[in-house]
Amino acid sequence: MFLHWRIAPEVLQAQLPEEVTVETFDGSAWLGLVPFSMEQVRPWWSPAVPGISWFLETNVRTYVRHKSGLRAVWFFSLDANSRLAVWIARTFWKLNYVDCRLTLDAEDEARFLHYSGRRIRSHEHEYDIEVQLPNVEPLPADEETLESFLLERYSLLTQAPDGHFLTGDVMHDPYRIVAVDELACYETYTSSLLGSNVGSPDHSVYSPGVDVRVSALERLK
Repeated sequence: MFLHWRIAPEVLQAQLPEEVTVETFDGSAWLGLVPFSMEQVRPWWSPAVPGISWFLETNVRTYVRHKSGLRAVWFFSLDANSRLAVWIARTFWKLNYVDCRLTLDAEDEARFLHYSGRRIRSHEHEYDIEVQLPNVEPLPADEETLESFLLERYSLLTQAPDGHFLTGDVMHDPYRIVAVDELACYETYTSSLLGSNVGSPDHSVYSPGVDVRVSALERLK
């Protein structure tokens, strides 16, 4: 799922380093809450490993441009229900991963989904999402639409503890998406980040997923 809220650009800009500028669409910055399932995760040289290569993840993100000109996804936080994945991402990728209890249930041939999460060490951070999907074929977003702006991002950007920036390529086919029929969303992440309640998402779509390859991170000059 991709859940997004319209946010005043200056509000999100205040959460970013000075070298990074929030991007806008239709005059608004966009804050995303993205829960999903990671499957068969592995290095290119290794097979998938049961108990390690499958886990759930949720990220809170926005869309930015670095002073170098790079356009990328910026992650405020990332939850995962795999301690090994959290350790690897924090150690080698310098990404703000956090241990979380996550569950995903699917009913009615995966047309009804229930996803919930709660951080292990800070129980005030939690979410509970229920969605009913239409019985239609998912399709890629048209170019220059809001959906393309939000989903078709092929670089990530993060800042290491010493202050320098790291970037990596995210390679995949365009997402095939559908708008949801019904959505019930309770979450505390957006209000915690922004200091105010933003209400229900302004935009929500579902994707059955894509195969993804992520490059090693490199220092951005």
